[in-house]
Amino acid sequence: MTLFRSTGLAVVGLLVFLGIWEAVPRLDLVNPAFLPPPSTIPEAFLKEVRNGGWLVAIGESLSHYIVGLVVGAGAGIGLGLVSGMFRWFDNLTAWIVRLLRPIPGLAWVPFAIIWFGVEPRAAIFIIAIAVFWIVFFATQGAVRGVDRDLVEVAQAFGFRSAWSRLTKIMLPAATPGILVGLRTALGQAWMAVVAAEIFGVPGIGQRMMQASSLLSTDIVVVYMLTMAALYGLFDTAFVALQGWLLRWRP
Repeated sequence: MTLFRSTGLAVVGLLVFLGIWEAVPRLDLVNPAFLPPPSTIPEAFLKEVRNGGWLVAIGESLSHYIVGLVVGAGAGIGLGLVSGMFRWFDNLTAWIVRLLRPIPGLAWVPFAIIWFGVEPRAAIFIIAIAVFWIVFFATQGAVRGVDRDLVEVAQAFGFRSAWSRLTKIMLPAATPGILVGLRTALGQAWMAVVAAEIFGVPGIGQRMMQASSLLSTDIVVVYMLTMAALYGLFDTAFVALQGWLLRWRP
């Protein structure tokens, strides 16, 4: 009963939101060119599908998203493990981290263009930067949170080398915390996709900028909803994978 009630309230809230959105431009409270009513979105979506632009933009953005996510998350996990396991490495990089961490991903756009040009590698670089810090700190914190008694018991049973401690103790125990960071990174990477593509790299971000320059705001909304749907699919799939990986937990 509680689930039914909460679902019903969610549906009602969504319908009220769509009704207000529909009414605002219809009543000329806002110019429809600036805020298209939701009833116009399906037609705009079908138009994008028919001309082939929708699938092309999705394919290009997904390639940037996946590669950038893998590169940034891989580097974040690798360096986070080393920083969490070895205090000397953490001390060595502490000031470097403090210097670079506050710099937002968009601040790297000029260097991305200079180093890679207006091409996919530049977008991948921006996405990887956005993902790296989230995964790095999640991994570092998860490793440091491993019970020291567990490590001492493992050493007593012969797991004294750094590699054996990593593979047999640290990584399995830190996996839940790392996965939390990876799930957060999934969303951050999507936010970085548009920022990485608005300066000319082909993809959803570029298509949104092209549409906005022509005041085709219905097309902009189509791609906003497309990104929301794609993120929902990725997040759902990741939650299923997370549950499978952590099936050993009580």
